[in-house]
Amino acid sequence: MKTDAEPKPKLIKAVSVFGFADAKESEKLYREAYEVGRVLAQAGLVVVNGGGPGVMEAASRGAKSVSGKVIGVTFYPVETTTFEGRAWSNPIDEEVVCGNYLERTMKLLGLGDAYIILNGGTGTISEFGMAWGLARLYFGHHKPLILYGEFWRKILAEIRKYMPIRSEEVKVYKVCGNTDELIFAIEQFEKELLQAVHRHQQTAEKTFRI
Repeated sequence: MKTDAEPKPKLIKAVSVFGFADAKESEKLYREAYEVGRVLAQAGLVVVNGGGPGVMEAASRGAKSVSGKVIGVTFYPVETTTFEGRAWSNPIDEEVVCGNYLERTMKLLGLGDAYIILNGGTGTISEFGMAWGLARLYFGHHKPLILYGEFWRKILAEIRKYMPIRSEEVKVYKVCGNTDELIFAIEQFEKELLQAVHRHQQTAEKTFRI
């Protein structure tokens, strides 16, 4: 008896969320991050963040509101007096402790299969820059970026106006203004990644036959 085809493997299983650590519960940005975490968990995705307050805490709380899984990547600062560190109000399920800020950033980028970047300060800007740079370097096998908020369109337009941005660098991100667009973007990225894997396999098979 013929059975249904097996479902395709998901390439995006965990999503790292970045944003402003000082966002307050009463603010729009905090509520946006909460909804982002909630819809990601509803879609069966693991939420990864820095284990701190603000956007990180909100994304975790949103995920936990629908029984989602959250991984917090932390480090405990000694001399970095302006770093927020671990927030015990952030309800993570699993903590990954790093030795310093750079190691933490790389672990956040490593654990996520895709990245969502909300509004934020210099820390968020540095994380965005690193994620964008890596996506360009590994283009075709890259981890996609989702820039959450319509304000990103103006920022990216100004960057492209004054800086020599390559054509592939604008293909690794999508700008989303709400959670419906967010889930659609993840689905589209998933399709693009699966197509890239399929093309790679076909190329490898042809090379082997030769």
